[in-house]
Amino acid sequence: MKICLLTTSPNNYSNRRMIFEAEKRGHTIERVNYLKCYLRVSSDGGSALFYNGRNLNDYDAVIPRIGASHTFFGTSVVRQFEIIGTYCLNGSLGISRSRDKLRSLQTLARKSISIPSTGSTHSTNDVGGLIDTVGGAPLVIKLLEGTQGLGVVLTKTHKAAESVIQAFSGLKSDILVQDFIGEARGSDIRVFVVGGRVMAAMMRTAAKGDFRSNVHRGGSAKKIRITKAEEKMAIQSARELKLSVAGVDIIRSSKGPMILEVNSSPGLEGIESSSQVNVAEKIIKYIERKQSSKRKEIKDVQT
Repeated sequence: MKICLLTTSPNNYSNRRMIFEAEKRGHTIERVNYLKCYLRVSSDGGSALFYNGRNLNDYDAVIPRIGASHTFFGTSVVRQFEIIGTYCLNGSLGISRSRDKLRSLQTLARKSISIPSTGSTHSTNDVGGLIDTVGGAPLVIKLLEGTQGLGVVLTKTHKAAESVIQAFSGLKSDILVQDFIGEARGSDIRVFVVGGRVMAAMMRTAAKGDFRSNVHRGGSAKKIRITKAEEKMAIQSARELKLSVAGVDIIRSSKGPMILEVNSSPGLEGIESSSQVNVAEKIIKYIERKQSSKRKEIKDVQT
């Protein structure tokens, strides 16, 4: 196969691993900086995607690694691949749904998938009402565009929550307010789903003095065996958001497991090192299976 890896960071751990596993299995994998691409959209069938003057119409598959700060244009590039019929590991719809934290939680809640009580606003004057809506302090307050634990604050009192919400509102940003799950003791679970199956899971624990479990924020990770309920929840969440590959974050509460977030470009370093599972290889094998099924469908139609 000829695979396109859409990324602005070709040398990070996750991308190096997928390049290595793809080449080890005999595939050609090319790195394309999607921010350097340009599109032509035409109603006469001339729509195309270009990179350094080359028409990107000869790939068998695309692995999108779209950064959170470039979701709009990144998904436009992925969408153009979809238009010309190139298989995309995660599609533009799934990436867009997962990046919009509120939209993803609304989608999951609609399907009765358990999530922490959540509120959202841009600049409401009724801050007290917003806080009461989700059950009062302590609360976790997040900027909707934040990633890797940035823009996330724990407020232990009603007054502190008001102050943080008002400060975030001054930034003209959309805000997410969530019930704080104190019984989790600063830990959550990252479940790695590929093609509707759980491939690996790790428990992440916040560094001393912090409540954010992100490894990027100094948290630690270890292998964990998840329950059947957690496995089912992770698989269903990835499916509802239309993601073939997803990092599903689950927190264990006194009411049972809850989904915190679903990531469309999950990192591989933490999950591979803690679980000792070759996740990159499993991703490449999944793409191979999808391409094999596609070729068989084409052959059946032709015969």
